[in-house]
Amino acid sequence: ATSHSVTGHVRVQDVFDVRYGHSLELNRLQMLPKDAGGIPFVSRVMGNNGVSAYVAPIEGLSPIDGGVLSCALGGNVLATFLQENPFYSGRDLAYLVPKLELTTEELLYYCSCIRQNRFRFSYGRQANRTLKDLLIPARESIPSWVSGSISRVVDELISAAHA
Repeated sequence: ATSHSVTGHVRVQDVFDVRYGHSLELNRLQMLPKDAGGIPFVSRVMGNNGVSAYVAPIEGLSPIDGGVLSCALGGNVLATFLQENPFYSGRDLAYLVPKLELTTEELLYYCSCIRQNRFRFSYGRQANRTLKDLLIPARESIPSWVSGSISRVVDELISAAHA
């Protein structure tokens, strides 16, 4: 924990490197279907894991690596999603690179924790300067039920399908 921490909580920047995305404009990019090699374009949208389209690879610009969280700084502020695949990003979007290896369940838990701070950004306020300082649970404070939660849900769905 840091001197800025509340018991069991740390700042986003203590768990993640906060980086800014490409700030690309979708209307200037070439659309390409996912099954034809399109790369996800992540923007500030709420639905579809933040993916608003699939675009052709951009010469000279590498996509952001997968395994990070995307986080809207404006628009749907703090709409936060796990991006498992490489992607390009739109305006007002940060991506969070874990400073240590986190499980998929831990990453999804942190998406929810960050999203829970949305109320702080009403009336058009953006999260540009303050995202890094938002308080989230320290890794050792993540509830035990988070570990293995995905496989428990899958097992329940399989059981229900065979019932």
